[in-house]
Order: sequence, then C-alpha cells, then structure tokens
Amino acid sequence: MTRCVLVVDDEPDIRAVARLSLERVGGLRVIEASSGMEALDIVASSQPDAVLLDVMMPRVDGPTTYALLQADPRTRDIPVLLLTARADATERERWLAEGVRGVLAKPFDPMELPRLVSESLGWGP
Repeated sequence: MTRCVLVVDDEPDIRAVARLSLERVGGLRVIEASSGMEALDIVASSQPDAVLLDVMMPRVDGPTTYALLQADPRTRDIPVLLLTARADATERERWLAEGVRGVLAKPFDPMELPRLVSESLGWGP
C-alpha cells in the first residue's frame, strides 16, 4: 500500500515541488493543504501516514497546527515533520522534544526530499 503524506505550506510553488518530489521520486501519495486550518480538516478526515508542515504560515503557524494535532485523539499519532527556512538549534531541539519526528530545511533538494522524509519517519526503502 502506498503511503500518503499531507504537505502543508502557504506557498503554492513549495507545495508543487514537494508533491512532484514525493510522488515521482519517492513513490508516495500526496495531499496538499495551504493553511494550518485546512490541514486540521484534512488530517481528521483523510488520516495521512505523515504530515510535512511548514513552520511559518499566516494565521495558524506550523507549531500551533502541530499542537492542535497533538491535542486531538484522532490525529495525535500521525507523525509530523516540520519544514522551515529558518530555525536555530534551540528551536529544532524544542520541537523534537515536543514530539516532532524531524525538522527539514527549506529550500530542499527535490531529489533528496523523499529520502529525508523516509529516514525521519523510519520508513524503509
């Protein structure tokens, strides 16, 4: 069965590149959301295998979206990876301590993104 990843980013170009990378290179199924609130609705109804979540988004940012996912018994066990253009070591350590499965840097190499996602989630080749 093909694994499904929800890609959440307010930038359409980032979502498009991530989708192309994860689908074509990684062989994964991808669902997209353009905001944290949209992601919460999609995760509750679609139950993806993982969420790739941008940190900096308007209104509801990535860390807030993650906290809301963790607060909901229906979604708390879905692993989340944060995607960020700027995070220092202290922020990364805090997010990982809170249960985020990985913190990936933007910009990312589309040829490497599927490997980074799979490694962070412990998914085999």
